Amino acid sequence: MCLGIPGQVVEIVDEASMMGVVDVSGVRRKVNLACVAGEGGLPALVGEWVLVHVGFAMSRIDPDEAAATLRALEELGEAMEEIEAIRASNAMLAGAES
Repeated sequence: MCLGIPGQVVEIVDEASMMGVVDVSGVRRKVNLACVAGEGGLPALVGEWVLVHVGFAMSRIDPDEAAATLRALEELGEAMEEIEAIRASNAMLAGAES
């Protein structure tokens, strides 16, 4: 399964290598923008939302889709934390019964 994380392009750092900085939920990282560069060149990407996967911006998305995806990922993270808490609780109970 491939997971693309929404991020907003905030800066172009090197047009020759097509690298830019994308903000993903407050974390900024360099990504390759070659797959999403289009009309207007790289400077036109600043402010745009993209899906990032393993250091590459794979596609452009609109702000509403980005927000919905970020909410879903946050909910998934919360659900995983709850599942881990249940597992830890079950393990402690199993240990207490021994």
